[in-house]
Parts: sequence; structure tokens; C-alpha cells
Amino acid sequence: MVEELVAAGVTVGAVGAVYVMAAARVVKQYERGVVLRLGRLQRSVREPGFTMIVPLVDRLRKVNMQIVTMPVPAQDGITRDNVTVRV
Repeated sequence: MVEELVAAGVTVGAVGAVYVMAAARVVKQYERGVVLRLGRLQRSVREPGFTMIVPLVDRLRKVNMQIVTMPVPAQDGITRDNVTVRV
């Protein structure tokens, strides 16, 4: 009887641990988390830090908020009065 209770307790503990590991997410400082519940966007945005979701129902998409700079080559143009301008 005691062995069965211990086995049941261990099983419940293992299932609980798997659930917590599947639900735990970390959003980094430069990211924001957007939650999709069954494909529909939830209104709240997850701020940086530790957050929990409902496994198999929610999906957390991380959005990178860093500024990305890109080099743009100079372009030549001609104004109405036929002056060449380099931008």
C-alpha cells in the first residue's frame, strides 16, 4: 500500500515537473513576448523576465526590439533645374 502511494506520488511529481518545464519561458531584456492562444493574439504583451504559458494551448513568439542599422548606398538625382544632387 505504501509502495503504491510512493509510486503515485513520484509519478505525479514527474508529470508536474514536465508540465512546469513545458510552460516556463524566459523573455530577454531586448525582446517582448507575444502570446497566441489557439492562434488568436492575446492583448497582453509579456515583458522581459520569467513568464509562464499554458502548454499545447499557447504559443509565445519573441519579438526582437533592437534597432538594426543598414548601410544605404548614395544615390544620384537630378532636380527640375538640371542640377545633379547626391543623396
